[in-house]
Amino acid sequence: MKLNLTLSKIAEITGAELVSSAPDTKVTAFVTDSRVIRPGDAFIALKGKNHDARRFIPEVLEKGAAVVLAEKGFELPAGSRASFLLVEDSLKALQELAKYHRVNSTLKVAAVTGSNGKSTTKQMLRAICETAGETAANTGNFNNQFGVPFSLLEIQPKHKFGVFELGASHPGDIEETARLAVPDVAVITNVSAAHLEFFHDLETVYKTKTEIAKCLNFGGTLVYNADDAMLSRLKTEFKGKSISFGFNPGADLRILETEKFSFTYKGEAYVLDLKLERHDKLNAAAASAAAIALGLYMDNVKKGLLAFTPMPMRMERLHKNGVEFILDCYNANPASMQNALEILGREISRPRVAVLGDMKELGETSKEYHRLAARHVLDNGVEYAFLAGPEMKYAYEKLKDAPGVKAFYAPTPQGWTRDLAAVLKKGGACLVKASRSMNFENILKEI
Repeated sequence: MKLNLTLSKIAEITGAELVSSAPDTKVTAFVTDSRVIRPGDAFIALKGKNHDARRFIPEVLEKGAAVVLAEKGFELPAGSRASFLLVEDSLKALQELAKYHRVNSTLKVAAVTGSNGKSTTKQMLRAICETAGETAANTGNFNNQFGVPFSLLEIQPKHKFGVFELGASHPGDIEETARLAVPDVAVITNVSAAHLEFFHDLETVYKTKTEIAKCLNFGGTLVYNADDAMLSRLKTEFKGKSISFGFNPGADLRILETEKFSFTYKGEAYVLDLKLERHDKLNAAAASAAAIALGLYMDNVKKGLLAFTPMPMRMERLHKNGVEFILDCYNANPASMQNALEILGREISRPRVAVLGDMKELGETSKEYHRLAARHVLDNGVEYAFLAGPEMKYAYEKLKDAPGVKAFYAPTPQGWTRDLAAVLKKGGACLVKASRSMNFENILKEI
């Protein structure tokens, strides 16, 4: 975390009670991992539901920490020469620091949310921005109320752009992180059934994802998917500047039905020497529209997208022992499951094999959506289906006696790994798809 603030200024920003004999001491960064504390470092003791870093305070003081920010409710060590910033809520303090740091930066920020495709869109947009200047971005799963402020605090003067992914598991999550990012451009990729255990219905997902629009910087631009039935409402509901994208003839940036990625914008046609699946054309269009909103040129868009490298475990293509694997097990929800099975259905190589694990966090709708996954298996000409997980048994019930497909089920993949290996000796195309917690990427190591 990159800072250059006095203790008294940090106390002002966070509302902390400052216990220090040197309030003008400068803090350049906070460390959150007690294991890497060095003499003179500042330590922030984050407290969550299952973790309380205040228990490490004696340890970090022994290692020479000079500043500690922590929630009230612990006894200050007697005789310590360290400074303390005592707050009511350590996460809120972190967030307020992040917002202050972002607002006082000069870079242009784009924030990306949506049910599917937000990570790929973020990385595509980052690749485009980097053709015009250094770009800050969050990595991995740093897209929540903890990860976003950490990412924002990495902004440095050298950065010209910032591209940040915002995730949500509950209503209000997007507003919580978007108010920190204060985006100049807000991107919504789509609205679909994801995390329904917490959202309950699609209308709540829509309201949560569109919270990002309320947090736009003054004069900011909203970028949204015109093909999405729910997001199309924004054409009339959102009153600010916007750019819509999609195959829809009414989209501002309209994707053309061509083999290569091509689109029209403001009467001009653009063609990139880039072959993408339909879902990635939408991601590329979202990134292109966002880049335009950031003030970049079509040359930047072309150079960035051509330089883009797909992310691991997101429709990743692998070849092993004569089999074309499609590894898509970073995440799974009904929309991405349907999309992945449709891509498998277009594969020329036979047999077509689907290795499917549970789609998590679907709540009461889980049974319905896993049965629907079985329907997509049948509709896309899959010859073999290997299913694992407590929820995938509902798909198996639909497939076990269905003509045209041979289905296998076990609580864990180990129950059918040998059968899968035997089938794949024939070659063909194999989709591996599941929610992240299923760890389905390990299957490739076992066959």
